[in-house]
Amino acid sequence: QVQLQESGPGLVKPSQTLSLTCTVSGGSITTSYYYWSWIRQPPGKGLEWMGAVAYDGRTYYSQTLKSHTSISRDTLKNQFSLQLSSVTPEDTAVYYCARDSGEGLGPSGEYDYWGQGTQVTVSS
Repeated sequence: QVQLQESGPGLVKPSQTLSLTCTVSGGSITTSYYYWSWIRQPPGKGLEWMGAVAYDGRTYYSQTLKSHTSISRDTLKNQFSLQLSSVTPEDTAVYYCARDSGEGLGPSGEYDYWGQGTQVTVSS
């Protein structure tokens, strides 16, 4: 039912801002009690939660990334976006958007729907 699709540039230069958008269909990003999340996976490494925007517009961020991470939403377009500033080659990863199904208590880490993922390479 719910589908998520990532979009944005696949190549970003160091020091620039990585910007991705997730388009959601089959469900509203304002529906209780879901958290719309960004997760990434560097090559050969595990999944890393980056942050989320909740059904009510509240945002949540990883402690290690929060200084240069921003997540926003556009409810009219049923989209949410990720901006990661001052990127380095270590930010090269497959980036996923996903739906986190909580009960209004914050992101739970349990995802019931995922986008297909999009490769982003940081290189000069």
